[in-house]
Amino acid sequence: VQLQASGGGLVQAGGSLRLSCVLSRRIYSSTAMAWFRQAPGKGREFVAAMGGSRINYADSVKGRFAISKDAQNTVYLQMNSLQPEDTAIYYCAARVGSPLTTSSAYDYWGQGTLVTVSS
Repeated sequence: VQLQASGGGLVQAGGSLRLSCVLSRRIYSSTAMAWFRQAPGKGREFVAAMGGSRINYADSVKGRFAISKDAQNTVYLQMNSLQPEDTAIYYCAARVGSPLTTSSAYDYWGQGTLVTVSS
């Protein structure tokens, strides 16, 4: 399975971006999709995940970010009210099973897309 993330860029604080992640195959009901991020000098951090009827968000993005997917093979991360602390490389990931919040649980990763939020 291959994942291709896109949609990153430079945005001012308070702005919005939508990230996309395209899978090389259809997203089956047994597939969990997630977004993680890694800020400069920091470890990889959970952002959001969805699988089956479940959706999980990190506390830091609840109410601002929304994960969704289309009927085929694309998962999205809508990011609103962006803040400078949201600056990071954002990665999409996939696994078979529950939408867990731990990066080590995911088997497939995209290459990352850079989001920079200026103050």
